[in-house]
Amino acid sequence: MFTSCQNSETNTQTSSDSTETAATDTSKKPEPISQPLVSDIYTADPSAHVFEGKIYIYPSHDYEAGIPQDDKGSHFAMKDFHVFSIDSIGGKVTDHGVALDIKDIPWAGRQLWAPDAAFANGKYYLYFPVKDKQDIFRIGVATSATPAGPFKAETKPIEGSYSIDPTVFKDDNGRFYMYFGGIWGGQLQRWQSGKYDSTAKEEPGGDTLALTAKVARLNNNMLQFDEKPRNVVILDKDGKAIKASDHDKRFFEASWMHKYNGKYYFSYSTGDTHFINYAIGDNPYGPFTYQGVVLNPVDGWTNHHSIVEINNKWYLFYHDVQLSGKTHLRNVKVTELHYNEDGTIQPVTAYK
Repeated sequence: MFTSCQNSETNTQTSSDSTETAATDTSKKPEPISQPLVSDIYTADPSAHVFEGKIYIYPSHDYEAGIPQDDKGSHFAMKDFHVFSIDSIGGKVTDHGVALDIKDIPWAGRQLWAPDAAFANGKYYLYFPVKDKQDIFRIGVATSATPAGPFKAETKPIEGSYSIDPTVFKDDNGRFYMYFGGIWGGQLQRWQSGKYDSTAKEEPGGDTLALTAKVARLNNNMLQFDEKPRNVVILDKDGKAIKASDHDKRFFEASWMHKYNGKYYFSYSTGDTHFINYAIGDNPYGPFTYQGVVLNPVDGWTNHHSIVEINNKWYLFYHDVQLSGKTHLRNVKVTELHYNEDGTIQPVTAYK
């Protein structure tokens, strides 16, 4: 989850002035198809899972930090995580309180960005990105006996981890894979050489290949990578890798993996063009062939999602800025997701 000061208070369809106006003039707002699941605090980047017969949501916790906006996303200064649960879609949402606070992560510096969770070995694992004390994003892990936490963080980040937006996928054979990465403020462009380079501030452009998300199989203890991270390559319909200049299709951040009818669906945000897209592959490593849009641009700059099967129906969790009208103060939502007979996803538009 990241935003830039360029076009930062809204997506490409709305100016910053009109966004602020929309926050007070409801006649100019599009009518949303879904209402915020949580309204007493700001939440974003919802990672949803079914644990112990309930739906658990692991979002970012937005708040007004009073930090000036910049192209590094410094004003996204989140410092804790809340966990929420629902018995069923449309039911009452329970806030289980603070599940992990940045002050309880020994190696953390600042900015707790989008998390994910998994269950294995009889316990629950919370994966999160946070900048270390050298201001470099790493991925940490915390554990709990219950899905709601509280979670206890490991004393060090996952060795070999970097950048942001971890999501963990369990395959049918019981193996777990972590997908991660985000450009611009997510720092992925600084790792192109394999080592951190603070001077590499821009993503590639022109005819060069787009930067990719990363994937690594997790060790059985769920606390370490079992291999060196690999590139998540996205191909176009002609079998060619997506170019960096194709901002409508290239990966930016917000990885998610799910499986449908034996195929692997890698979905992600395009960032500055505001789409949630997806690509399909035959194994968890890819390559993945670009298919199209999952979610069209929402009100706000960022988007970050999860796709979950619940009682034989599929749902898309996402966020917009309906409550605040401000990019850095978001609210999570959910809507049903539908597939076509050929396995493609019917694109969602979040407003009527």
